Amino acid sequence: MRTILVCIAVLATACQADASATTAAPTAMAVNATMISVVDGDTIDVAIGGHRERVRLIGIDTPETKKPNTPVQCYGPEATKYTKSLLPEGTQLHLERDVVARDDFGRMLAYVYTAGDGSFVNMTIIRQGYARPLTIPPNATHAGEFVDAAQAAQREHIGLWARCSG
Repeated sequence: MRTILVCIAVLATACQADASATTAAPTAMAVNATMISVVDGDTIDVAIGGHRERVRLIGIDTPETKKPNTPVQCYGPEATKYTKSLLPEGTQLHLERDVVARDDFGRMLAYVYTAGDGSFVNMTIIRQGYARPLTIPPNATHAGEFVDAAQAAQREHIGLWARCSG
């Protein structure tokens, strides 16, 4: 009987450790960029080593607001405003690259995190219904997660999923 109680105690402790690991708060990350400005919902300007760099957030696509010869799309202004709320000027960032470093327009491609708390900006934008997933292989590290987050937002009818058709 004592052996059974010890086993139960060990299992309970292990389950508590697993539960706390999955609910732990994000952690601080090394700073490698500083926020300058938001261009649109999925493109930002940052300072890296004293140089201005345009960064396209990998894996997400927000409705257009500034694309030449393209009208402002449904929920585009809201997406831009939301990204601005997440990334005020001066925010310390941690950028992570994937396989391909730049897009055809010369923009740096990155997964963006706020350095102070480790919040994953790309994921937050898509999870809150401000973007659709956009996977351009080989930059697909978080593709499945982004699809899952977008499907959840769509099921919950939040953001563009509630306001825009098509």
